[in-house]
Amino acid sequence: MSQTLSASTLLAIPLAPLAGAILAGVFGTKFGGNWFGRKASHTLTILGVLISFVLSAMTLMSVVNDGARFNETIYTWMVVGGLKMEVGFLVDSLTAMMMCVVTFVSLMVHLYTVGYMEEDEGYNRFFAYISLFTFSMLMLVMSNNLLQLFFGWEAVGLVSYLLIGFWFNKPTAIFANMKAFLVNRVGDFGFILGIGLIGAYTGSLNYTEIFAKSTDLSALVFPGTDWMLVTVICICLFIGAMGKSAQFPLHVWLPDSMEGPTPISALIHAATMVTAGIFMVSRMSPLFELSDTALNLILVVGAITALFMGFLGIIQNDIKRVVAYSTLSQLGYMTVALGVSAYSVAVFHLMTHAFFKALLFLGAGSVIMGVHHNQDIRWMGGLRKYMPITWITSLLGSLALIGTPLFSGFYSKDSIIEAVHASNLPAAGFANFAVLAGVFVTAFYSFRMYFLVFHGKERFDQNPDAHHGDHGDHGHGDAHHDSHPHESPWVVWVPLVLLAIPSVLIGYFTIGPMLHGDFFKDVIYVNHALHPAMEEISSAYHGAGAMALHSLSTLPLWLAVAGVVSSYVLYMMFPSIPAAIKRVAQPIYTLLENKYYLDWFNENVLARGARLLGSGLWKVGDQAIIDGAVVNGSWKLVGLFSGLVRKAQSGYLYHYALVMILGVFVLMTYFVWLK
Repeated sequence: MSQTLSASTLLAIPLAPLAGAILAGVFGTKFGGNWFGRKASHTLTILGVLISFVLSAMTLMSVVNDGARFNETIYTWMVVGGLKMEVGFLVDSLTAMMMCVVTFVSLMVHLYTVGYMEEDEGYNRFFAYISLFTFSMLMLVMSNNLLQLFFGWEAVGLVSYLLIGFWFNKPTAIFANMKAFLVNRVGDFGFILGIGLIGAYTGSLNYTEIFAKSTDLSALVFPGTDWMLVTVICICLFIGAMGKSAQFPLHVWLPDSMEGPTPISALIHAATMVTAGIFMVSRMSPLFELSDTALNLILVVGAITALFMGFLGIIQNDIKRVVAYSTLSQLGYMTVALGVSAYSVAVFHLMTHAFFKALLFLGAGSVIMGVHHNQDIRWMGGLRKYMPITWITSLLGSLALIGTPLFSGFYSKDSIIEAVHASNLPAAGFANFAVLAGVFVTAFYSFRMYFLVFHGKERFDQNPDAHHGDHGDHGHGDAHHDSHPHESPWVVWVPLVLLAIPSVLIGYFTIGPMLHGDFFKDVIYVNHALHPAMEEISSAYHGAGAMALHSLSTLPLWLAVAGVVSSYVLYMMFPSIPAAIKRVAQPIYTLLENKYYLDWFNENVLARGARLLGSGLWKVGDQAIIDGAVVNGSWKLVGLFSGLVRKAQSGYLYHYALVMILGVFVLMTYFVWLK
């Protein structure tokens, strides 16, 4: 018998980080008089997130062990024509798992930030922002209705804008945060259209009530077309997910988000924001299962993102951008899983990816600190003997990313590949090729970065751009260091160790219940008759150990090995070969360097076209028609008419009498003529 969770406990989970954010953001900044110092600000925010994590872990245990559930309205904001605007929580296995992932990764980022942003002037403000980010994401995943989901959706977008542009004196940071904000507005326009259609045709925004009417929705046609209404709704919702989860072509904001400090890069890319779209589609699975058209679109978009964003990671030299393009590619894998109705696999990869991607980002930040703010991997090398903890944790994260057997990433990525292979959707053939090719590409660029950073010749003293006074990606001073790299302080490497543990182990222990057990029973809905992928991979599953053993004879493992070996040969043994390849394949390299010219297209076609359209509407519509014709034209017409009428006003009585007599004569003549 399932138990009901406490509403007050659930309220404390999002409100604890919010309280820390308010206290640090108000009383720890100039706005509130700087009452709190750095220690008080980081203590309060870390305590808030710690409370949230502990309560989330307790909630997950109650959900798993006791079958506890919660689905109630906390506060009714308003009722408009029967449509209820509410704040409420739906806590089940999907929500509880997301709550734990969000709060644990956020807690690690908070601890890491104490060391990473040690000497930044905006220290207290940064802690306020990341706690507010955590609150926003928790409100999103805990919602039981689309209104609250949309609130959390927009809130994470707003806070990401503040965090990406945290160093607001850098023009590149301001450009990046505006780019993220605008691109997400494009996706959110589609998202709110989908929510509006659901509200209009179901009369509710509550998940449970919407899903109960899903069969009725499937029988309706979108007015004026022969499209199924549910297809239009799902595509609109997925457009929102494309913006938030950075799917092609709305992915362009995510690499530029590296302009923010490294801790927020880890938080955005690992546990919050970019995972919101994956979570939303999984939560709305009862609707998406009704439209194969929408699922095919999701599958194609995810496959393109997984493969082609991976190609861009190969040519990156900025350590953070390599990891950023890795995030794009892995989000593509999650989206592919959604497309083949393997929602539980997508969420499973979301969970495992959160740990090893946060580890890789924070490891990259530790490297940046160790080499005195250099981010170019071409000027690193040999760091493993100077930074042993960062080295071993980064290696573990890289092994998890490429899908090494027994590591967490292996279980989730291989499950995605198997699900795609078992799918019967028309787009599954292309997607199968994309995810398999992506395995080689991921292994290649991941270990290219790993080898160039931690192995080979030491090149950190040869950097021509070093010590030129650039602000760089740092929040700490650089005045008192020697010329050699150094390991980061304990407050930085402890989160790396804590993240490395689940990056290695959590997949092994959770794949059984999450993918092939009852963990998501009655939470994620799949029509197995139409979409049999999950049933097929479950029938072939015989345990985590057997799955790892079986991988020794499968193509994905050897593609990953080929990627690692290729990167070692090209960058450790024969480093002249990549330069030769670049010369021979210069057109391809130029295409990749310009990111498929999507930024150019957006800036020179879409943005310039919008500016020209806006200028035309302003000059023709506003100035010429509204101001010129309507406003100014109306008073000029009145003035002209008044001038003519004024001439008839002579002031002589006999003139007026004559006009009256003529008028009577005309009227009499008219009526006589009518008879």
